Amino acid sequence: MSTSERKLHLNAFIRGAGHHEAAWRHPDTHPELSLDIQHFIQLAQTAERGLLDSLFLADGYVGKTNKLEPFTFLSALAAVTRHIGLIATVNTTYNEPFHIARKFASLDHISHGRAGWNIVTGSGSAEANFGRDEHPEHSLRYETAEEFVEVTKQLWDSWEDDALVYDKQSGTQFAHGKVHEINFKGKYYSVKGPLNIPRPPQGYPVLVQAGSSESGKELAARTAEVIFTAQQTFADGKAFYTDVKSRLAKYGRTPEQLHILPGISPILADTEAEAREIERELDNLIDTTDAVKRLSSRFGVDLSEYPIDGPVPLHEAKELEEVNGNKSRHQLVIDLVRNENLTIRQLVQRLAGARGHLTFTGTPLQMADVMEHWFKNGAADGFNVMPQLYPSGLDVFVEQVIPELQNRGLFRTAYEGQTLRENLGLVRPANLHQIPNLAVQQI
Repeated sequence: MSTSERKLHLNAFIRGAGHHEAAWRHPDTHPELSLDIQHFIQLAQTAERGLLDSLFLADGYVGKTNKLEPFTFLSALAAVTRHIGLIATVNTTYNEPFHIARKFASLDHISHGRAGWNIVTGSGSAEANFGRDEHPEHSLRYETAEEFVEVTKQLWDSWEDDALVYDKQSGTQFAHGKVHEINFKGKYYSVKGPLNIPRPPQGYPVLVQAGSSESGKELAARTAEVIFTAQQTFADGKAFYTDVKSRLAKYGRTPEQLHILPGISPILADTEAEAREIERELDNLIDTTDAVKRLSSRFGVDLSEYPIDGPVPLHEAKELEEVNGNKSRHQLVIDLVRNENLTIRQLVQRLAGARGHLTFTGTPLQMADVMEHWFKNGAADGFNVMPQLYPSGLDVFVEQVIPELQNRGLFRTAYEGQTLRENLGLVRPANLHQIPNLAVQQI
């Protein structure tokens, strides 16, 4: 596709009252609706009205998250939307391939081909909730994830696309030899198969990856079709974009087969002054004591012992190799402090907006300028949009930013297809059993 034909791809990252950590305290939000499906139906329909590619729901297995389970949540949204993609975060460390293959196949059938899987290995230590002795080491989690994804793909392929015939006259439901055992035996998984539900409408749900560590970038280059990433500056975004795209060739892939969507978390208003006022309101609502505790856990040092308006003691912070959680986000925060010489209070405020993603405060026109610059100059294929306030932030984005992007020829004016793959311009993967000369075991 030529540069002039390229269009931005936009995902809305759904999160309760908004992505600012103090959003729930702002008078324009309704945190009591965080478990109310009607609230999220309205958000989903607003995003679909804006022709966004997809909705994305994060997930985790530890802590007090106050959020709905992704498959249940997105299945409910599938029934009240027609075009927008539905991306669920699912952890490979504390799940089994068969369960995940079955659930995603079900979501893809329910939504008529709009499911996506955000593949994560788990940055939070959830071992105590799953009868494990310890949280696996970072590189081991990624090695296991690669095998997990391969098993899941083979399970989706265990049904050929024409396996269901429903021939009432002959009494045949399933075509002979079209459903296969996979008999997978790897280092971590042994799975017989076949899956107990036909192949998803998209072949595979769209595969999304959110890690930006060295292991994460390599996994993305090998398997992902969309990357959600956090980059603080255009220079960092361009470097990440170039790095990951350059890794594709060794896996027989082209740059067009992987979309890189940095997170951008806006506060939007008719004037920049009004937007700055909203930003100040949110920052004044931050629970600084609680925020410093979280930072202390990240850094491995009690920051409450240091002056909050003094410098961040980087010399006390964990080294990257000591981190067994989100390595890329840890490095991003270290770089942010080092490059901007932030105080503890300033760092708290910077991270409050979107936990390390790019934040933006200004007008819709200014927002469109930033997005166009990143898109046209090799730093993004689109954005993971993370409004700091819901629902107002999404409303303004859809009503004012989207039309501006359309006027510039940067965004669609209608959905291109019926499935998430079609709208992202991604091909439907061929079934491995229908590739010539591939030996398979049939049942």
